Amino acid sequence: MTLLAELKRRNVIRMAGLYLVGAWLITQVAGTILPMFGAPDWIARTVVILLAIGFVPALVFSWAFELTPAGLKRDSEVQPAESIAPQTARRLDRLLLAVMAVALAYFAVDKFVLAPGRDAPTSPALATPNAAGVPAPVTSAIDSKSIAVLAFANMSADPDNEYFSDGVAEEILNALAKIEDLKVAGRTSSFYFKGRNEPLAAIGSALGVAHVLEGSVRKQGERLRISAKLLRVSDGVEMWTDTFDGTDADIFALQEKIAQQVTSELKVALNAGQQARLIDSGTASPEAYALYLRATDAFNRRAAAEFVGAISQLEQSIAIDPGFARAYSRMAALHALTPEYLGTDLDVSKETAQKLARRALELQTEFAEPHAVLGYVALLQKRLVSARAEFEQALAIDPNDPLANFWFAVTLFVGGYLEAGLAQIDRTLAIDPLLPNALTHRGRTMEWKGDLDGARRLLERARSVGARNIDLPLGQVSQRQGRTDEARAEMSAGIQFFSAGLPEDTGAILTAGILGDSTARAAALARMQSIVDAKPTVVPGIVPWALITLGDPEEGLRVVADFPTSSNNWHTALWSPRGKAARASPAFPDFARKAGLAELWDQYGPPDLCKKDSNGDYRCE
Repeated sequence: MTLLAELKRRNVIRMAGLYLVGAWLITQVAGTILPMFGAPDWIARTVVILLAIGFVPALVFSWAFELTPAGLKRDSEVQPAESIAPQTARRLDRLLLAVMAVALAYFAVDKFVLAPGRDAPTSPALATPNAAGVPAPVTSAIDSKSIAVLAFANMSADPDNEYFSDGVAEEILNALAKIEDLKVAGRTSSFYFKGRNEPLAAIGSALGVAHVLEGSVRKQGERLRISAKLLRVSDGVEMWTDTFDGTDADIFALQEKIAQQVTSELKVALNAGQQARLIDSGTASPEAYALYLRATDAFNRRAAAEFVGAISQLEQSIAIDPGFARAYSRMAALHALTPEYLGTDLDVSKETAQKLARRALELQTEFAEPHAVLGYVALLQKRLVSARAEFEQALAIDPNDPLANFWFAVTLFVGGYLEAGLAQIDRTLAIDPLLPNALTHRGRTMEWKGDLDGARRLLERARSVGARNIDLPLGQVSQRQGRTDEARAEMSAGIQFFSAGLPEDTGAILTAGILGDSTARAAALARMQSIVDAKPTVVPGIVPWALITLGDPEEGLRVVADFPTSSNNWHTALWSPRGKAARASPAFPDFARKAGLAELWDQYGPPDLCKKDSNGDYRCE
């Protein structure tokens, strides 16, 4: 008898088919059910590995044994007259058909019922304020009066003029964003598609817009040529296209013509002032404006190495036009960021940023960005009531400013208003769906809530659009999923990113303490304590974060309360599940007063996890 015939007689082939179909069904069901109960990824991987290991033994068993009326016997012991292999074969055929029917039904349900909801875009839809004044997300179809302004292509012979072409597009975007009747995708999200040659439909779907404005700028000496075209996403039709020629002195008029033509084509309502003029550059000097655009390019890219040069460019811009409020404001924003990005003196940087922001408001009272800068500085100074008031003022002036929306969300999170902060992040992402830092915070909150697969997807998306601070939260997701090697690499890189001015082995030592044994944890705590004991002028924000995470919450709280910190990273430990011991610490009420939290809660009410006791102290769970 041939080998194939013997395999058929002993039902080995039928067993192989039944095993493979059954194993596929088990892995698919496990992949759907286990995440619903918060099971770590290693359980699903273990199921797959065990099924793979069991395949060969199942075939060997089928070859070696036969089911008889007297029970299992070795095949060699069964006489042909006693064999019921043909009957067993028919039973296996029926069983295989039944399992295949179940597998087909599961495939249909997963494909047509579960997959549409699971694969829906993660970007939230436009949000509207609730009764308490905190924006909450709602779902809506793509508005026909919506647009993304893509970065204009630099067609100049000099590649350094790219900042200028970007600035032209950004100015038009900012002007259109102020029109109440028009939804405009944020700059970060729109400019993400620069040079990517993505299909129009993909851009419209990702940004939730019905139209796209694209264009190019050719600059030769003082001569300018700006081309622009308005495209409808649904069918790719060019609704309008034109080319404008002029000089540097005509730049504001050319931008105005493009913006006005877009509003005309989309039939959006303008108020009286906008009918007369949409573009308000803030200066009549093309030279001051060009310097502002060059500095803004460095600011938008968070190119720390160019910050000093950008500040110098803005100083030159102000020297040309001392009344250029936007230049003062952008310089204030750069100074506010330099302690974190360049390690500059915190007190000097904060004082300079405040002075410049207030000067900008003297020149232009209804200006959102200076209020956002003042709010950010107040946040660093632990003046949380002032920070919140400044951000609320900024959003009252410009509700769609992505930076003010994002910094306000961070302020809410620092204050422990987790659900309100989440709603504000969703509001930010509704305006700017691919804003890297907003995606990072959204992914972090998903990790806190236990949605590890969702958190990983969102954090990876943040990485793909340029987030530089993604490794630490991603490492925490990997840790909870049992992916220890990935967690070690990600967490070490992420901690080191936030450890400017600290030794180069800080990331590795802290990661070993978090993932390792008690000896490694003691070494990590000792390293952090040595930094605190040196009494630095400013403590890196990663230090109190590490103390809370490593199991010394009282010292972590003391550092935040008693030292200026370069960032508010500590809040991502305090309000996460890992901060429960810190929140329950007897030292917490005193910390809340010194850190400005108690004052904030007295004015705006207790945060999500806290209550005020009869002594007036806040107790948190």
